[in-house]
Amino acid sequence: MKHNNIWAVIGLTLMMTVVTGCGLKDSYDEPGPIIDPVDPGYAKTLVLTPAEQEMVNNSNAFAFNLFKQIIDSRSSDESKKNESIIVSPISITYALGMLNNGAAGNTQAQINNVLGFGDTGAAGINNFCKKMLDSIPTLDSLTKVMIANNIYVNKQYVLKPEFAKTANTYYNAYPETRDFHDGQTMNVINKWASDHTEKMIDKVLDESSFMPDAVSYLLNAIYFKGMWTYKFDKERTSQEEFYHAGNSPDVTLNYMMHQSGEFSYAAIDGYQVLSLPYGNRAFSMTIFLPIVTEVETINALPAVPSVQTWQNLKLEMRNTTVDIKLPCIETETKIDLIDIMSALGMPDAFDPDKADFSDFCNTDPFIGQMKQVAKIKLDEEGTEAAAVTVVGTFDSAIPGPSRRCEFVAHHPFLYVISENSTGAILFMGQYTGY
Repeated sequence: MKHNNIWAVIGLTLMMTVVTGCGLKDSYDEPGPIIDPVDPGYAKTLVLTPAEQEMVNNSNAFAFNLFKQIIDSRSSDESKKNESIIVSPISITYALGMLNNGAAGNTQAQINNVLGFGDTGAAGINNFCKKMLDSIPTLDSLTKVMIANNIYVNKQYVLKPEFAKTANTYYNAYPETRDFHDGQTMNVINKWASDHTEKMIDKVLDESSFMPDAVSYLLNAIYFKGMWTYKFDKERTSQEEFYHAGNSPDVTLNYMMHQSGEFSYAAIDGYQVLSLPYGNRAFSMTIFLPIVTEVETINALPAVPSVQTWQNLKLEMRNTTVDIKLPCIETETKIDLIDIMSALGMPDAFDPDKADFSDFCNTDPFIGQMKQVAKIKLDEEGTEAAAVTVVGTFDSAIPGPSRRCEFVAHHPFLYVISENSTGAILFMGQYTGY
């Protein structure tokens, strides 16, 4: 395969929400009354055909496969294995989905399979992304969601007409041709990211990462701002013990939020599972807290549940009066995704001798860089989360009834932020106390 002497950063994805921080307050022994919810209003249901719901299910399967692969890849690294992490699977779907329209042959087939769209292919990914792009922002008047895409093309390169048409039709992207050596393109890209994330992320490229010889930069921004339907009372936040991950039950003091009320709850497959809704309940955070039977295992890392467990939750969850203690969370994660995505089944895209992106533009690169930076902040008001996915291409010449229970999250747990009517996953994370 012939390649030109260039490299390109191809995908960039952002997801976030905005809230306030936790403070130290006196603790209470007895659960308080249910906090008055935000104006309940109404949430719309995202109506899908059976084929579209299958796309969501397959995308969620990718999310769980990805998360498990990330956890497994960190298990042998003593400096990382016990850290909290946050990732956005749908961020990778958008970044790879747009680029995948420029792929062909085995390269495209592998990407289709890894993302969970093997039977429907690139068209299935496009339809899934378009459905989310058009529908998710309209579901909840109390939860703000914005999705935007853009493509910047270096002036000496031209996108294939069919690729540009598909990017416009399914991703609302309008390619812009620029001179990447003009000294301004990096600032233009950073301003675009800032403008489409309510200024929450104002820099995604710097002098060391921006490449003026790049073919193009493809960007996707997803902005999410929501509040808990039932906020935690800040007066009930206090410092309490948290058994952080490690080889012994080491304990630190964390700010723990506290409230009692009726929530959707289940005990399934070794977890207590709690759903905390946002706004008008179109979106929620689902927390998987391992059930601890021996104190020696209280700080063990939680196992990643299967996608089948996720799909079965709708049948298992019941309205339950729950006394909740949940830590305030602030986590940032940086992950190199090349080895992870290769292990999941798409190695050809990263191999200069096998990659086939011949339908992308008037050059044929391979993916030489793929990373994600993600952040989350959780407090009494709601959740703030952000993810940036960067995909870079290089030339081959260059290398039931109400019950009552306690849900005390004082040891490592997993969480998922999702759209409720379909179960579509936006974020997945692990909190370990670090």
